[in-house]
Amino acid sequence: MGACVMGKIKRTPADDAFSKCIRAAANYTCERCRTVHLENSMGLHCSHHHSRGNWAIRLDPLNAEALCYGCHSLVGGTEERRREVLTDGENAILWEKKADIRLAKEYKKTKGKGAVAKHYREQLKEIDRKRDTGSVGYINFVGWI
Repeated sequence: MGACVMGKIKRTPADDAFSKCIRAAANYTCERCRTVHLENSMGLHCSHHHSRGNWAIRLDPLNAEALCYGCHSLVGGTEERRREVLTDGENAILWEKKADIRLAKEYKKTKGKGAVAKHYREQLKEIDRKRDTGSVGYINFVGWI
């Protein structure tokens, strides 16, 4: 599968698998307006609190949420939205990770390679398994690093 381009940042297979996890974890529901979407809907996005250009946190579950197109366009990636959904401690963790040069290099070195995408495909299977056994609400999953 080739990487597609959104803006100037290429999407990798790892980005695609991570995005699916974010949307499945939220049960295909916009985390702001609560609109429910079909599993393969193009109307529900993986919105990053801090830009996807920040390699150290690009694929960190704490840095993303499921937002519908409208909410993503309105509040996605804004400081105001970060304050609404992240605790001060969570935001501090993301800022600390962003500043970690070693972590950024590790993510960038492996970007889109099989191990990262495979990890998130396995996490998606685990989310689906939990849904199938009756789990409701947001289902947390394990980040790659």
